[in-house]
Amino acid sequence: MMRLASMDKMLKEAKNEKYAVGQFNLNSLLWAVPIMQAAEEEQSPVILGTSNRLIDYLGGFQTIVQAIQALKEYHRITVPVALHLDHGESVEACFAAIDAGYQSVMIDGSRHPIKENIAITKKVTDFAKHFGVSVEAEVGTVGGSEDGLTGEVQYAKLDDCVSLVEETGINALAAALGSVHGPYQGEPKLGFKQMEEISNQVNIPLVLHGGSGIPPKQIQKAIHLGHAKINVNTECAQAWTNALKYYLMNTDNQDVYEPKIITEQAMASIKEVVRYKMKEFGSQHKAK
Repeated sequence: MMRLASMDKMLKEAKNEKYAVGQFNLNSLLWAVPIMQAAEEEQSPVILGTSNRLIDYLGGFQTIVQAIQALKEYHRITVPVALHLDHGESVEACFAAIDAGYQSVMIDGSRHPIKENIAITKKVTDFAKHFGVSVEAEVGTVGGSEDGLTGEVQYAKLDDCVSLVEETGINALAAALGSVHGPYQGEPKLGFKQMEEISNQVNIPLVLHGGSGIPPKQIQKAIHLGHAKINVNTECAQAWTNALKYYLMNTDNQDVYEPKIITEQAMASIKEVVRYKMKEFGSQHKAK
């Protein structure tokens, strides 16, 4: 099987060269195909994200790893592909993902007080380093609602970010600074002043959650201020759903019942979103 790539290496290169690698979440294992194909066409590194809340739906950690490796090989994907556990809900979930072959995990202790967040995160980093697995952690709260994640925006505090990074040795930091999961109500307003302060102090790649729907100018500024990973889910899900609805509502297609035919345009729509985002993030032609 073809080995999955190191997300840590991806993000360090992206931070140094001032672009971002997109994490595109899987709502079906088959979504990996158009996402990886888009990456191959754009010659971009890519991160496949699996939300902790969908692991059982996707068949469990072992199934996910084996499926992604097999699909990558079958479709002759040559660009770096990292598989990442998104919003890991517990230390045990992160351990299980690492044992199954994930090259990157996120431990989300952001809803706990900072001392508890640090303690939880350190358990994961201590375990992950033995396997060369990168760890992402979060400070503050990303607002909105998606994949069962709901909450009000709570900005990350500089001191908390510094403490978490220094005491745990994480590879990437998701500092909540005004982004939300799911659709935005009005134009997003990111905290760029706080973003710059945090980036200068922690000096590791930052991660922007809720990357769907943020205007390109704000995306570029976030990248300039240290964001090397941007998470996208809503735009892919909307594109897939809208294409599927359009096909099913077309009276010319009422006699079609073969799932492959029905979903072809929906899958193609995912690919187009991913290609657009890779260009927006500046990751095209960065595959190494």
